[in-house]
Amino acid sequence: MNQKHKLEELREHLKIDEKKKRISAIESEMNSPDFWLDDQAVQAKTRELKNLKDEIKKFDDIYEIAQIASDEELDALMPEIKDLETGTYFHNKYDGNNAIINFYTGAGGVDAQDWTEMLYKMYLRWAEKNNYVINILSETRGDEAGIKNATLEISGQYAYGKLKGESGVHRLVRQSPFNAKNLRQTSFSLVEVMPEIETDSEINFDQKDIRIDVYRSGGHGGQSVNTTDSAVRITHIPTGIVATCQNERSQLQNKDTAMKVLRSRLAKLMIEQHKDKIAEIRGDYSSPEWGNQIRSYVIHPYKMVKDHRTDYESKDPDAVFMGDLNNFIDAEIKWQASKQVSE
Repeated sequence: MNQKHKLEELREHLKIDEKKKRISAIESEMNSPDFWLDDQAVQAKTRELKNLKDEIKKFDDIYEIAQIASDEELDALMPEIKDLETGTYFHNKYDGNNAIINFYTGAGGVDAQDWTEMLYKMYLRWAEKNNYVINILSETRGDEAGIKNATLEISGQYAYGKLKGESGVHRLVRQSPFNAKNLRQTSFSLVEVMPEIETDSEINFDQKDIRIDVYRSGGHGGQSVNTTDSAVRITHIPTGIVATCQNERSQLQNKDTAMKVLRSRLAKLMIEQHKDKIAEIRGDYSSPEWGNQIRSYVIHPYKMVKDHRTDYESKDPDAVFMGDLNNFIDAEIKWQASKQVSE
């Protein structure tokens, strides 16, 4: 199949014409004075409009070039066409949302804390390479090296759809830089990816079901952060889900961010349990479970990164650590899609 024919098929699969009509509908709503009275609706519709326009511009730009390009020039467009093709797999409710990523140190002591920071930086680099906006929500440094836990917000088109498959245990095998004998060490870190939920209307819960605690922040943000009770911890009592934020200067800002993380955690739990209402997921909650690793990163005695679900692998761990993750992400997206078809 030549690339021009593939683009015609992509137009249909991506529902470009339907999305253009949706843009017109949203812009028509925005012309009404009443539209701007609901801040939450404005945020949601504005984000949807931006994502739709970005996707259509990307398709239209490539489509126009393809009409006059030679076969060699079309081959050079393959990465962009492949990226558009990935968008045809995003059908689930929150795939178009921004993503919130939590990092937790697992077994391995200081090595594991260092490994958690390596993963943290890997996703930061991936986000930068793919033109996503990054916001560091919280970060707890290790006493000797690395980080104990951290939370990132990755904003941009299909951020959650692309990153949701990265949730799970990541395993590192290497010669330890933290012992005198330079012995081989295996370390584990847990990555949890959630859809960002910006509006209260998407995830409703009774305010009596949450407990809010404030405490002294130990994170970044300047002197005032470290000398006042500005950090916030919010607990959803029925499920035991906890969300914290300490990186903002004010307690109010930290509360708003922690509430956003809490809504995102509840949304993820609803997805996993196939529930439609918060009331249906009351009971014990095990925040994210440790289990078999989804991916191994081996630096010694050989070099390889392998995903244990898709079997996709790379012989260049250094490139992966620098954010070269798209092939792993694409393979996982297609693997998940094939699972849904077989089910």
